[in-house]
Amino acid sequence: MPLDLDSLNARARATVAPFAELFSYEPRFLDVGGRALHYVDEGPRADGASSDDPNDEPAGTILCVHGNPTWSFYWRRIIEALRPDARVVAPDHLGMGLSDRVPGGVRLAEHVDNLVALIDALDLKDITLVCHDWGGAIGFGAVLERRERFKSFVVTNTSAFPSGDMPKRIALCRLPGAGRLAVQGGNAFARAALRMTTVIPLERKVREGLIAPYGSWTKREQIWRFVEDIPMTASHPSWQKLCKIGEGLDSLRGLPMEIVWGMKDWCFTPAFKSGWQQRFPEAGVSELDGAGHYVNEDAPEQVIHAIRRVRSTAPVHP
Repeated sequence: MPLDLDSLNARARATVAPFAELFSYEPRFLDVGGRALHYVDEGPRADGASSDDPNDEPAGTILCVHGNPTWSFYWRRIIEALRPDARVVAPDHLGMGLSDRVPGGVRLAEHVDNLVALIDALDLKDITLVCHDWGGAIGFGAVLERRERFKSFVVTNTSAFPSGDMPKRIALCRLPGAGRLAVQGGNAFARAALRMTTVIPLERKVREGLIAPYGSWTKREQIWRFVEDIPMTASHPSWQKLCKIGEGLDSLRGLPMEIVWGMKDWCFTPAFKSGWQQRFPEAGVSELDGAGHYVNEDAPEQVIHAIRRVRSTAPVHP
């Protein structure tokens, strides 16, 4: 059965109406296994059409992949700044943002498959991956599946390799019973993020936008599932997938990369930045002492500059 686009569009517009001045992009949806995956698609060639001008070079694609508990709204300033120059695509993972909810949740391997499906369906090429939080593992998982479509990377407070470190605040969210009740029931994870992820306090409309899609138990399930899906031991269902992604990063060495890091991040600490630098010693590095985990909120201009830098050094395929 095809997606009911009228209903999906109405639902999306109702969700963003209170803060539409910050996020006015046309909602778009892809059928992924019978469920609607929402994405933003702005800028040149956003409709997939080819130019009739032989001198019009392809603009390439900036693919923005969010983490937990954010959604495509988190990328709004990057979309607005860069859509005149490139196609900018920002999906919402299934279970998050304006995408359909999935009872039982979605694990890492499925998120990677869904992102690959979007890349293929939109025929994205010359991609600069920009990722944050869980978007690192998901995004680089997709890179390794579609290596020929990617040309450069910008990593921001994220990881795509196993780590033995878990902040105590995250560990508390994983406590059986109580953790799920707090995260999914009381929306404690997303609400705490509004205060604990930035150095500069968020404006009210921004706070509203970040948590708007997560207004009920059902709508918040994937937030909990993401917390639950952090693999810390070999017995975890996502351990092997994360290890495979981490091992595959070596094959990408030599491609242009910028590392932009909010140094006041208590979750993805500077130790994770060092992990990226060890794997990509030639990457450009921006250490932002005045930014926390939500680096796009504290320092959007620095992220935008890094994307422009990395795109300028990466060749565009004919």
